[in-house]
Amino acid sequence: MIDVEVVQLLVSPAHRLAGRPSEGPAPGPDDERVGRAEVRARLGLVGDRYFAQAAHRDASVTMMSAENLPTDVDPAADLRQTRRNVLLRGVDVDALIGATVSLDCGEGPVRFSLNRPARPCAWMNVTVGPGAQKALRDKGGVRCTPLDDGVLLVGPARFEVLSEPAPGRGRRTAGACSERAPAVSREDVVAPRPAPGAVGRGAAT
Repeated sequence: MIDVEVVQLLVSPAHRLAGRPSEGPAPGPDDERVGRAEVRARLGLVGDRYFAQAAHRDASVTMMSAENLPTDVDPAADLRQTRRNVLLRGVDVDALIGATVSLDCGEGPVRFSLNRPARPCAWMNVTVGPGAQKALRDKGGVRCTPLDDGVLLVGPARFEVLSEPAPGRGRRTAGACSERAPAVSREDVVAPRPAPGAVGRGAAT
């Protein structure tokens, strides 16, 4: 078990990245980040666009590592641009595809099955900036199924790998749109400390 930080949470009721990237994101609130998210087993985050959607049963929650944000493209990049649900600092979730993990924000552990990559698409070059899709290759986060009811909170948390990825699972190349690996040890997935200027807790703008 390792200490991590839930840097941001995003719960959005609508798909913002639909249609042609050249047309820009669909209208919606400027900031859909929240301090607290309710999790329902095998359904997702209450109020989110993927909640209880049969087509997204194995991908109802998306996680991303803060250390992998393309801050060289845009120093302010965060969940508002990448459209993932959970931004973690202190663990490389992209290295854990195929694993079952636990995240405890202080209100009890919530288990997640990390099923497949959340692959970056051309939208990232629009929402973050030119070159972001390439920068996020193999680092765009993971699509998960929550296995427990629970609560996620922004702030310090405890992360545990409950079952290791099967051999051959791991990072993959960019491909499918963001909205619509070899086995590793627990020590391998602890991420390095971010460089000065990286996104901090609940960082805005």
